[in-house]
Amino acid sequence: MKLKRILAKKSGRGADGSVTVRHQGGRHKRYLREIDFKRAKKDVWGRVEGIEYDPNRNARIALVCYEDGERSYIIAPLGLKEGQKVISSPDAPVEPGNCLPLSRIPIGTPIHNIEITPGKGGQLVRGAGSVATIQGKEDFYILVKLPSGEIKRFRPECFASVGQIGNIEDRNVNLKKAGRKRRMGIRPTVRGVAQNPHSHPHGGGEGRSGIGMKFPKTPWGRPAVGNTRNKKKYSNKLILTRRKKGKHN
Repeated sequence: MKLKRILAKKSGRGADGSVTVRHQGGRHKRYLREIDFKRAKKDVWGRVEGIEYDPNRNARIALVCYEDGERSYIIAPLGLKEGQKVISSPDAPVEPGNCLPLSRIPIGTPIHNIEITPGKGGQLVRGAGSVATIQGKEDFYILVKLPSGEIKRFRPECFASVGQIGNIEDRNVNLKKAGRKRRMGIRPTVRGVAQNPHSHPHGGGEGRSGIGMKFPKTPWGRPAVGNTRNKKKYSNKLILTRRKKGKHN
């Protein structure tokens, strides 16, 4: 399998050509690296050939060569070095870079790349410096504390990788100029109150008249403050403790 391919430019447009995601466009050409979030190569040891930069994410990635000659990219945890061996297995040792079911990971262990649905691949805790922690174990669930502070229930057969994701200093990077942001494909964000009322609910009014409503709204008219979580969301029953509240909650 090819590990790199040209990443097509969508510029935030949908199938009909209309803007579905704002503030995108004009980025530099990039290659997409196929990351193995599933850690699909089970019970086969692999050797880290190198830690590489990926323009599509703030975490570093590790190129792993397995014993059968196949290669894949994985998210590089803190402390993973070239030449180190990693494995994805229920019987894997609890060491950074290894992937194993939540039921086999001791309480207090830092983890990342956590599956929500068994076999689907890691979907949570994938950004630079991110880390979750095994908080406890119930009869049918494993309790995990996420970076937001939320404590959530996961099925014991869900896989996760051990360790904190590397490149912690990414949050301290200063982009220094607007042009760098543009080359990343991020276009300027205009305040809602500076737009006309056709483009944003906060627009219009004579002079600096504020947003003209009790609570702010999104560009599509939905509430943008307070508890906006869907009350019928499938995962509500899996949340033991909600995340840290913002000033409007």
